[in-house]
Amino acid sequence: MTTSAKGTLFLIPTVLADDTAAAVISPQVAEVTGRLTYFMVENARTARRYIKSIAPAQVIEELAITVIDKNSSDTELTAALKPLLAGQDGGIISEAGCPGVADPGAELARLAHQHGVKVVPLVGPSAILMGLMASGFNGQSFAFHGYLPIEKRDRIQALRALEKEMVQKDQTQIFMETPYRNRQMIDDLLQNLGKDTKLCIAANITGPNEFIKTLKVSEWKGKIPDLHKQPAVFLIYRR
Repeated sequence: MTTSAKGTLFLIPTVLADDTAAAVISPQVAEVTGRLTYFMVENARTARRYIKSIAPAQVIEELAITVIDKNSSDTELTAALKPLLAGQDGGIISEAGCPGVADPGAELARLAHQHGVKVVPLVGPSAILMGLMASGFNGQSFAFHGYLPIEKRDRIQALRALEKEMVQKDQTQIFMETPYRNRQMIDDLLQNLGKDTKLCIAANITGPNEFIKTLKVSEWKGKIPDLHKQPAVFLIYRR
């Protein structure tokens, strides 16, 4: 698959919502996935199902699949790259969206660069960027903060710090929450941010029940849908 001494590491995006591959996954992603035989994945079961859905000719039983997640050590990551160091191409597939963005695939890409392995990102859906695109917020300067603290007091302190940074830098602030804690996150946002700060809630992006809305904090009362256990990103901004 490659003429160089080392293989190529492909970052393979996957869907954000079930049964949307035909609409959001490009032919290039399907073509690359169809010719690879080695994959590093966050979850073997869902990765196999995804591979088969976009590359039906693949014989799943003949594929080599290594699980890499947030708990994988550098030793395990380096071991996962050995086939590429020997000349085989490989692909990274995360649970949702683009590998390497809020995802343990970033560590594999880091080590690949250290070992002189070519890294190729493929185009696909990203909840972070799509939320930013739809928010109407500053797309020239923005920061993604991943998950905020679980403890309520620490989370409120983090939100206030992000709001301060937003004003000082004229910067969109983006973060996520575990889906089953969306309600608590929204409550904290509405109770602790300035009334003129704008809040964008972007949930189930690309899905049939996609919800994306931007309002001032003071305008959100009575307009929040039930987002319990729904994947969402949150964005705040004020000029």
